[in-house]
Amino acid sequence: MSDQPSQAVQDYLKAIHGLGGADRVVSPADIAVDMEVKAPSVTGMLKRLAEAGWIEYTPGTGAKLTPAGLAEARRVIRRHRLLELFLTKVLGLDWSEVDAEAEALEHAVSPRLEQAIAAHLGEPLEDPHGHPIPTATGELRQRELQRLSEFRAGDCVVIREAQDDNPERLRRWRDLGLTPGTTVHIVGYEPLDDLFDVEVAGRLIKLGSEGLAGLRGEVVSTARG
Repeated sequence: MSDQPSQAVQDYLKAIHGLGGADRVVSPADIAVDMEVKAPSVTGMLKRLAEAGWIEYTPGTGAKLTPAGLAEARRVIRRHRLLELFLTKVLGLDWSEVDAEAEALEHAVSPRLEQAIAAHLGEPLEDPHGHPIPTATGELRQRELQRLSEFRAGDCVVIREAQDDNPERLRRWRDLGLTPGTTVHIVGYEPLDDLFDVEVAGRLIKLGSEGLAGLRGEVVSTARG
């Protein structure tokens, strides 16, 4: 097994991890959709990853990360999320811009530079979008979060994470104040129109499930029995 896997290998391991491949088998079809590549090229790559010891792969079923694959995936995720935080906090980039920039930079960051960035930022726990940053030894904090569209009237919810792959949506959430750490109150829900009344910092806004898609949080309190 190579000590320095290629960019393609790193991208696949990160994608498999993102789809839950640390704990369960992920289908090639899901990987193809996530990476926006054709199914035959996924199958070929999964075979190579299995031969190199990064994944356990069963043709027709899917892939799961081995301990080595899990460690490498989390190294890449750590670099990516540290870079996102560095780009926002130190260089002042908007949170809607940094996912693509970090994607381009993550493969070029050496362990020494990664360590320096982490130290400069004070060994941070989360990236700008609220996602936990793996530790230097590969631990990743797990949280039980729900999509905001799963909460109902009366729930007081703190936003913990914002999906970071849609810059336009991130800018919209920022303008509305729907950012990690913010507490919102679900005032009402109209199932027929699929519209939520959400109170944010004293302002009432109306959003559908699609407008909330990608925001995840947890209940602080509820008015329901």
